[in-house]
Amino acid sequence: MATRHIYETGFDEDASTGNTPCPECGGQVRTNRVETVCEDCGLVIDEQTIDYGPEWRSFEDDEETPNRSGAPLTVARHDRGLSTEIGRRKDANGNKLSGQKRQRLSRMRREQILGRFQSKAERNLAHGLGEVRRIASVLELTDSVRDQACQLFRSAQTEDLLRGRSIEAIAAASIYGATRCNGLPRTLDDIVDAAQVKQSRVKSAYKTLNTDLGLPTQPVRPSEFIPRLASELDVPDSIRQRARRLAEQAESTSATTGVRPAGFAAACLYTAGREDGRWLTQSEVAEAANVTPPTIRSHQDALAELVLCGL
Repeated sequence: MATRHIYETGFDEDASTGNTPCPECGGQVRTNRVETVCEDCGLVIDEQTIDYGPEWRSFEDDEETPNRSGAPLTVARHDRGLSTEIGRRKDANGNKLSGQKRQRLSRMRREQILGRFQSKAERNLAHGLGEVRRIASVLELTDSVRDQACQLFRSAQTEDLLRGRSIEAIAAASIYGATRCNGLPRTLDDIVDAAQVKQSRVKSAYKTLNTDLGLPTQPVRPSEFIPRLASELDVPDSIRQRARRLAEQAESTSATTGVRPAGFAAACLYTAGREDGRWLTQSEVAEAANVTPPTIRSHQDALAELVLCGL
C-alpha cells in the first residue's frame, strides 16, 4: 500500500499516508522515495525496493529490444562515453537505409566529428586517453588498472603537467604509475616498448607525475617478478617455488636494496635452476628479464650466501 502512495505523489516528495496508521503506535505515517516511516515513534514500516537506475538487462530472445539507455560512464574516454555515434548502413533496428538517408547521415556524421571537441584541451585529452587505452591493451592490463591510468592522465592535464611534454610520454607514465600503485610486475622497459616513446621522456614524465600528484607507489619486490619470468622460461613449479623463497629471503635481509627487481628475480631463477639440475643459461634468463648477463652474475654472491645458510 505504501508503494501505491509513492507512485501517486511522486518520487521526490514526502507524502502523508493517513489511511495507513502505524502498526506499532497508531501514529501518522509519512512516505518518501527511500522509506515509509512513522512520524511519532520513528518505526520504519517499509523501504523503497524499486531501482530507478538504468536497465542493463539484455532482451536478445524477444522481438523488441527496449534499450532504455546507453553504455555506462567510463573515464577511459574524454566525454565519459556520452558521445553520439551515427550509424552507416543500418538503423537501430537493423533495417537497411536508403541511399538518400545514407547521404544525409554522412553529412550529419561529418558535422558531428567536426563539433566533437569543444577546445584544444579536449582534443588533447581524447588523444591521450586513446594512447592510454592502446598501451593498456598491448600490456593486457585489466579494465580497473586502465581506468586508473586514464584518471591519472586527466589529473595530469588538470594540473597543467602536459605543458612542454609529449602526450604520449604522459600517457605511458600514467600507465606505469597505475601499475606501480597496484603492485604489478611491469618494468619501465615494458611500458616503453609498448608506448614507442624514448625511455628518458617516459622516466621524466613519471617523475613529474610522482612528485606533483603524490602517487601512492610502493617499492617493487623481486618476488613479484618470479611468476612472470618462470612462465616465460617455462620452468617447473619446483624451480619457481625455490626461486620465490630465495627472493623473499633476500628481501627480508635487505639484500635487494638498490637493485633492479627484475634482474634479481632472474638471478633467483637461474640459481634455482642450477640447484634442480636444469641448466638455464644466463642469456636466457637475462633476455626474459630484459637485463644483461652481467646483471645476473652480479647477484650471484648474495644468492650464494643465502644458499650456504641452508635456505
